[in-house]
Amino acid sequence: MTEEQLMNQEGNIRISDDVVATIAGLAALETPGIAAMSGGLSEGWAKRLSGKNVQKGVSVEVGHLETAIDLRIVVLYGMPIHEVCRQLQLTVREAVQNMTGLTVVEVNIKVEGVAFKDEELDEIQRVVR
Repeated sequence: MTEEQLMNQEGNIRISDDVVATIAGLAALETPGIAAMSGGLSEGWAKRLSGKNVQKGVSVEVGHLETAIDLRIVVLYGMPIHEVCRQLQLTVREAVQNMTGLTVVEVNIKVEGVAFKDEELDEIQRVVR
């Protein structure tokens, strides 16, 4: 289903997948230890072929009252990955549930890389030379 439909006495409320993906992506980037979202090869092709604005590193499945979220991320070097990911799950779940009223049944995370802060990268390159 491409849109969420909530029924009430006043009418229907529809929340698009893109809205849920945007909320999840913004919440993810606000989480300490997250360097970036990671866009995969298939996502790049989908964007080129469909012209649709696919959210980088975020995919969602929206049901009648629930949603599942998949995130692909890059973590800052030196951060405890398991703790960053746990906090990310909590932050994204809270943001999506508070803003949409949907129940988030799962937040799946795939860590696709580790990034250095610019200063650390400069220091590593200086030491290696």
